[in-house]
Amino acid sequence: MSNSADSPRGPVSRFTWRPVRLLTAAVFALAGVIFVTSFNTAKGTDLRTDASMLKLSDLIGQRSTDNKDLEESTAAVRAEVEALAERDDASTGSQDAELRALEKAAGTEELTGDAVTVTLDDAPPNARAAPGYPEPQANDLVIHQQDLQAVVNALWQGGAEGIRVMDQRLISTSAVRCVGNTLILQGRVYSPPYKVTAIGDQEALRKALTASPAIQNYQLYVKAYGLGWKVEEDGKVTLPGYTGTVDLQYAEPTG
Repeated sequence: MSNSADSPRGPVSRFTWRPVRLLTAAVFALAGVIFVTSFNTAKGTDLRTDASMLKLSDLIGQRSTDNKDLEESTAAVRAEVEALAERDDASTGSQDAELRALEKAAGTEELTGDAVTVTLDDAPPNARAAPGYPEPQANDLVIHQQDLQAVVNALWQGGAEGIRVMDQRLISTSAVRCVGNTLILQGRVYSPPYKVTAIGDQEALRKALTASPAIQNYQLYVKAYGLGWKVEEDGKVTLPGYTGTVDLQYAEPTG
């Protein structure tokens, strides 16, 4: 017979670090670290907002405006320099004529003549596929860099004497680049619709546009998903002279 004073009164509670408890403790510790990191990063702001993207968009827009102002300032200074050079010019008439021809070919002087304007635009927001075509993906509904480049290339091929994209004159070093559905041209940013105007023989320009395989492919998307496409003959148009820098920047191999 056992002594009641020595008998166990029930199971003795013993705390042990079992695997499940270890895992639970680790999860709570990780949650604490994430909370502290989020608090320090946010500094009282909402991390789920698009504020950072809006700030980037605002910065791009501001830089585009600054670039436009700088181009206008550069053009004014260039005009002053040319006026001073012309006043003190000792060149002959033939030399002046040669210089004007070079400036015209380089695109730094105004150009007037009959023109063709091509307008490209994204599909409507509620665009659906035409009968017989698959439903569009997001990339099927927007203008891409290759679409704009195809138009520019076709117009040059058709004998264009000068080309303007939006409000800027193209020269030999101009690059048509798109990021998402925005055009970045010579330091400035544009949104669709995009207008490309070329001076030259209007019939030849139209034929070049029609003959371009890349534009023929684009026309399939116009038919299938409603991308914008319009070609107009404008009559007499004056293209502005290029006013940006003409310094050629290029990469050099390091090896």
